Order: sequence, then C-alpha cells, then structure tokens
Amino acid sequence: MLTTLNTAYTDTRAADLAWALGREPLPALATLDLELVGARLQLRLLGASHQVLLEEERGLCSETVACIPGSSTPLPLGVAKRVGDWEYEFAACVEELPPGSFASRAQELLALVAEHPQGLAGVFPGSPHAFTAMLAQRREGRVHWRTWHAYPQDGQLVATRTKVGTRLPAAV
Repeated sequence: MLTTLNTAYTDTRAADLAWALGREPLPALATLDLELVGARLQLRLLGASHQVLLEEERGLCSETVACIPGSSTPLPLGVAKRVGDWEYEFAACVEELPPGSFASRAQELLALVAEHPQGLAGVFPGSPHAFTAMLAQRREGRVHWRTWHAYPQDGQLVATRTKVGTRLPAAV
C-alpha cells in the first residue's frame, strides 16, 4: 500500500534516527494491520519514521525507529536480545548513493512495497523520493520486517531488518 503522508517532513537526517524497544504506540499517519499465522502485526508510519507493534499469545513487542525528542539511544548497527519469550534481532545500515542512483533505488523500493500485500509506504510532501517504507512476513517460525527511510537531500537510505521469534530451548 502506498500513501502520501499529510505532514511536514520532520525526520530530515539519517543521523537523527533513534531506536527504541517497548515504547507505547505513537500517533500514526498511516497503518497496516496484518495477521501472520498466529501473530498480529501493525505497521505504523509516523511523521518521524516508523513503529511496529507485534502481538502474539506470548506477549507484545514494539519497535520504534524515529526522530525521538530527548532520546539518548542512537540507531544501532545491530541488537540481539530477549524480549519476554522471544528472541529479537535488529540490524541497520546507511547507504550513501549519488543522485541518479538514489532516485532509481527509491523508485524500485516504492514499487516493491506498494505492490506487496504486506507492505506499507508513505511518501512525504515535497519530494517523491522522501519516504518511509515497510514490508513484513512470517518465515521459519519468526516474524520478519524490513524498513527503508529515504533522505534524498543527503543521498542517504537507511535500511533496517528485524526478526522476532520464540526463544529456542537450551540444548541438553
């Protein structure tokens, strides 16, 4: 699903993104509710990037990657931790692209996500290449999601990848 976000473009630099786990739902500009084999997932586009809410019988998990005022947790390259009965893995990278490559990569990603039944993308006013996009799926007993945050003025594309699954019992 592709939407135009009716808000000012507030997360204007990749370096301003922060990561948080366990935050309450923030006001969303667009949402997509998904059922993924025993898991309810809500993809949320914020004025300052994204939030994902995951609910299974084992509990709740929320991930926020956004410009969070007062946050002291910058966007990490990777995180692996236990969240209740789940194993949570997060990875992020920032790509620097020249203008022509940035525009074509942005178009590819928007087309991929817009046409996917488990995808949500929002374009910010002012630039067709300023967007946040999210794509989710369930695979191998885990819920996976990927996100992309585009900063055309700097030629930066922030990509994140998250996996959440049941904690495996210790080997005996």
